[in-house]
Amino acid sequence: MDRSATATWEGNLKEGTGTFSSQSGALSGLAYSFKSRFEDESGKAGSNPEELIAAAHAGCFAMQLSHFLAENGTPADKLDAKAVVTLVPGTGITGSALTLTGTVPGIDEAKFKELADKAKAECPVSKALGAINVTLDARLA
Repeated sequence: MDRSATATWEGNLKEGTGTFSSQSGALSGLAYSFKSRFEDESGKAGSNPEELIAAAHAGCFAMQLSHFLAENGTPADKLDAKAVVTLVPGTGITGSALTLTGTVPGIDEAKFKELADKAKAECPVSKALGAINVTLDARLA
């Protein structure tokens, strides 16, 4: 199974601009720039590679956890996952901090955290991010 995305960049690093597009069409001409990557933390200047990694990580983690919860006989009603990917200019991406709030009937906090930790370790995106620090703060709603 292969998935693809493309990036087009025009100009130099600081004044240039680019766009992302994805195979599914979910991203089509999504703008990014030096400003959106390194200067504007509000997210209003456009996207950036770290934001896309964060979306992939949060989505993969939530899907993996939903599987483990169903296998446990306690399927989730709702999982709200967020990933914050940290980029340190001159160093690179240093971490991805997952936070999770789950609505899961019939499960206690300890089992929920155990399965969330397992999902963090086993989701394919977490594995791909093995070179950085991945943390998790999980709680029931």
